[in-house]
Amino acid sequence: MKKENDSKVTEFVLLGLSSSLELQLFLFLIFLLFYMAIVLGNLLIVVTVRADTHLLQSPMYYFLGHLSFIDLCLSCVTVPKMLGDFLQEDKIISFSRCLAQICFLHFLGASEMFLLTAMAYDRYVAICNPLQYLTVMNRQLCFQMVFACWCGGFVHSITQVTLVIQLPFCGPNKLDNFYCDVPQVIKLACTDTYVVEVLMVSNSGLLSLVCFLVLLFSYAVILVTLRTRFRQGQNRALSTCASHLTVVSLIFVPCVFIYLRPFCSFSVDKVFSVFYTVITPMLNPLIYTLRNTDMKTAMKKLRKKHVTACCHVQE
Repeated sequence: MKKENDSKVTEFVLLGLSSSLELQLFLFLIFLLFYMAIVLGNLLIVVTVRADTHLLQSPMYYFLGHLSFIDLCLSCVTVPKMLGDFLQEDKIISFSRCLAQICFLHFLGASEMFLLTAMAYDRYVAICNPLQYLTVMNRQLCFQMVFACWCGGFVHSITQVTLVIQLPFCGPNKLDNFYCDVPQVIKLACTDTYVVEVLMVSNSGLLSLVCFLVLLFSYAVILVTLRTRFRQGQNRALSTCASHLTVVSLIFVPCVFIYLRPFCSFSVDKVFSVFYTVITPMLNPLIYTLRNTDMKTAMKKLRKKHVTACCHVQE
């Protein structure tokens, strides 16, 4: 006799975004363009920050380079599989690949949340304590903060995988999403998942909510400081804060909506999932480059350097 907690399900069926073949082909083209924009946009930021000495020495752009790298990796966790599923009728994912998706999704997602919190602290020091900014935000502290973000993401990811891997799955095996995530997977378990869902909310839900509230509070302090203390450079600082707040809202609002609701699911969950895994990584490069003079200047220098190098090669 098999043990009661043995899993019989070896693969899951992803229902995807649509069951219509015509709509799936249209969505394939749209999301292929989105994916290309994500890869090219975030690669451009990473290369620009690495190539420009001035940007690389700035804590804000040091964090931005890591943020773009995370967005690039995060999109690779879900989008390629989704694009492939658009072109086939059976959208199958093995149990091990499903766990891998959950692992990397939460590892990168939590790391990004922690990194955005670090970026908020960086802006706080830069605006509220500008005379000691470079002393406080030294290279060693920036490295330690980024390392802590990655470590925090890893711990969070291991916790999420542990919640899922111990559950028995004996059918059904249909996931109402285009990728594997904890809220949908645990609902298919052949056991009472009350405790697991409470733990999920305590982990992912509260993590998203607390980081979001901390970020909102820090930017509120920054905006008050800008209004009461400084006049010169206020527009530039406001522009930077506006960019960060836009990114924060695009990331945290969907996460709070998805992970802070145990025991229920809505049809709009897929829409929020698309925002979290596709739209936000695509918009981040646009938000940070179109509203940032330093980034645009550095990109122009990089383009001129590349054109000059090509001309020398041709000669």
